[in-house]
Amino acid sequence: MFSYDTLAEAVNGLKQRGYTIDFNLEQDQISCEKTPVSLRPSEFEITEVYRFEGDSDPADEAIVYAIESKHGQKGVLVNGFGISADTIGEEMVQKLSVRH
Repeated sequence: MFSYDTLAEAVNGLKQRGYTIDFNLEQDQISCEKTPVSLRPSEFEITEVYRFEGDSDPADEAIVYAIESKHGQKGVLVNGFGISADTIGEEMVQKLSVRH
């Protein structure tokens, strides 16, 4: 796995490695309006995870997910955690749980 110091470095590094779709988190799926593509939790895998904690501002806390669909589509999902986390369904919560 790669190592990144900032959220921007992680996103840019993943994009350079082919993770070009910008996913947005919804209640029960991730999607990209530009592509357009929508994936339910059973339709994608998380291949890499990077967690960033804000030193002085809790709003800077985020997790970057490298996502790959079962059809080879690759993209990035950035999600806040803690107070800035999105409300999502249980299946998505389980899919995005960071287990290391």
